[in-house]
Amino acid sequence: MAERVVLHIGSMKSGTSFIQNVLGNNREELAQHAISFAGEKWRDQVAAVQDLIAHGGPQQPPLDPDGAWRTLVAGINSTPGTVVVSMEFLAPRATRKIEIIRDSLEGQLEVVLTGRDLARNIAAMWLESVQNGSAVTWDDYLGAVRSEDPTSPVARNFWNHQGLAAIARRWSDAVGPDHFTLMTVPPKGAPSNLLWERFAQVLQLDPAAFELNVRANRSIGLATALTLRHLNEILGRDGTPAAEHRFYDLLVKHLLTKRGLVSRQGEPTLGVDQRWVIKRGAAEVDQLRKQGHRVIGDLDELLPQPVRGVHPDQVSVHQQLDAAMEGLARMTQIGMEREDKHRQRLRRRKKQRNA
Repeated sequence: MAERVVLHIGSMKSGTSFIQNVLGNNREELAQHAISFAGEKWRDQVAAVQDLIAHGGPQQPPLDPDGAWRTLVAGINSTPGTVVVSMEFLAPRATRKIEIIRDSLEGQLEVVLTGRDLARNIAAMWLESVQNGSAVTWDDYLGAVRSEDPTSPVARNFWNHQGLAAIARRWSDAVGPDHFTLMTVPPKGAPSNLLWERFAQVLQLDPAAFELNVRANRSIGLATALTLRHLNEILGRDGTPAAEHRFYDLLVKHLLTKRGLVSRQGEPTLGVDQRWVIKRGAAEVDQLRKQGHRVIGDLDELLPQPVRGVHPDQVSVHQQLDAAMEGLARMTQIGMEREDKHRQRLRRRKKQRNA
């Protein structure tokens, strides 16, 4: 049985990919300290949380005993030592789902919420939404976030993932304050290993013993973001949102963007300096102080600072055209490589038939 389960619940855009990649790439080193990263691969955690999201709640079908969530839990509970789960889709879960998680896990549960300041995360969440198929403009996105209107899908999604005080209160109430920790993301310019040092503190590990040269989840530039948003708008003209098109995730999000356009150099970056963002972020920090959670880092790091950059209107058509042409070239190259492999397979089959 697991003696301890460390549940890293996000939030989104708070260094989760970096932490997950460090954990995944250092399984052997972790094992020397009787620590396991749950599942054979991280995608097992994703599938499990998606299963939990879709089942077990009010007006939902029950969790399948052989489903992804129950399978992951069985593996965790049967693993000795400490088991770590890191999945940012957990943070927005309602109390009922948190109780299912709490009651499913047999070891001592320690929940860790990582958080980053509001200014950086508004920009990061819009950029991520565009990569996930959204055609919402920056100004409309910003307006929806400011409204905090629960009937707005944009506002609801953002605050479900980034309302740190509400997330912290809900999880702390469910698991108990002694089993909950808020970890702040260091500010821009801090040492690149500081986030891992803080997470290693949770695991009671020497952070220097681990390899940190892992794949980064880099943000796209603003010209690329505007090009993708326009592409999403075009794909949605048939009435089907871009993200619902078959293979969008594979072709656009991953092959075109995360393995291609994200590496473009010299693009302008998205700026955030609106007064209301600074004020709203400070109010969030005040609420977190009042709630009195255990903190690794410093709550002052969650106070928003202006993010240097430009408004989308300042990105020229020429800059967007450059991004679009580079994207077109990449997808053409991928198409040619796949066509070449397809024709090679056809030639091999023809040769085998004629043999």
